[in-house]
Amino acid sequence: MNWMDMTQPEIAETMRSLGAPAFRAKQVAEWLKKGVRPADMSNLPKDLRSKMEEIPFGGATIFRKYVSSRDGTVKYLFALEDDNIVEGVLMRYSYGNTVCLSTQIGCNMGCKFCASTLNGCVRNLRPGEMLSFLCEIERDEPPQDGKNRTVTNIVLMGSGEPLDNYENVVMFLKRVTSPDGPNISARNISISTCGIVPKIYRFIEDAPHVTLSISLHAHSDEIRDTIMPVNKAYRIAEVLEAAKAYADRTGRRVVFEYALIGGTNDSHADAIALARRLKGMLCHVNLIPLNPVEERGLKGVSREHAYKFCDWLTKEHVSATVRREMGTDIDGACGQLRRRVLHEING
Repeated sequence: MNWMDMTQPEIAETMRSLGAPAFRAKQVAEWLKKGVRPADMSNLPKDLRSKMEEIPFGGATIFRKYVSSRDGTVKYLFALEDDNIVEGVLMRYSYGNTVCLSTQIGCNMGCKFCASTLNGCVRNLRPGEMLSFLCEIERDEPPQDGKNRTVTNIVLMGSGEPLDNYENVVMFLKRVTSPDGPNISARNISISTCGIVPKIYRFIEDAPHVTLSISLHAHSDEIRDTIMPVNKAYRIAEVLEAAKAYADRTGRRVVFEYALIGGTNDSHADAIALARRLKGMLCHVNLIPLNPVEERGLKGVSREHAYKFCDWLTKEHVSATVRREMGTDIDGACGQLRRRVLHEING
């Protein structure tokens, strides 16, 4: 057990075991909500803080920070207590600031267009570690203009497959939306999955107010088989059925992410076929001009072509937009920065 993973009852029990009076537990919980380490909990006695430091903290620190000169996007590398590093991104929009958080160190899903999965998954991230990323960003980028917080929205779309780390992710969602925690509205949180169908059905029960995004990237099993190994386990028809169940149960539209890969899934015929598969579903397609990963050899498309593909979908009455490019000068895509820095460190 570590401090950042503890629930409020666990904090209270730990403080009792350290011989502290009951009111100290509430003070400690308030500090931990902000990701503050025991040594810096200034309203606690020094001898108590010393005892508390003997228990692992379980958080992260900012290892490196990169700021885009183009749009102010901030890419973070966080250092964990086991010397692993993992990414996070702060993106600025007119409606607020969104943080993209990782859920695993690396990924096992093997998608051919993604750098996160090149070396597999090192391990799952704990709820406290994910909360710690949020706290570190808030401390590094303090709120402006009298606002209570810098981060207004969260997307779990960084390194890793969130539903492959199901229990930790659901616990993180419960804590980050709690009035006793950061208290971010579940409606301001999105989670992206490559389509682990049984976990999607569980998610309907455990987190019905969170926006579900599904990395689809193809309209046929033939195409998806070549770029996403998960499709061998869960076919497109199964994924779409689960997505429809989510939309029907929650009343919230499902977002389908579709990376446009030159010569693979980007033709007019591909757009028409995709529209036919999604027709009548409460959904939106988020088109992503592929950010090429050197080791993969896949080609992207121009933004002009992406907008053309978007027009083809909208003419078929499918809601679609082209994702705004952010942080392209700082290795903005998932896994790219971590991979480059690991190469630098390890030679």
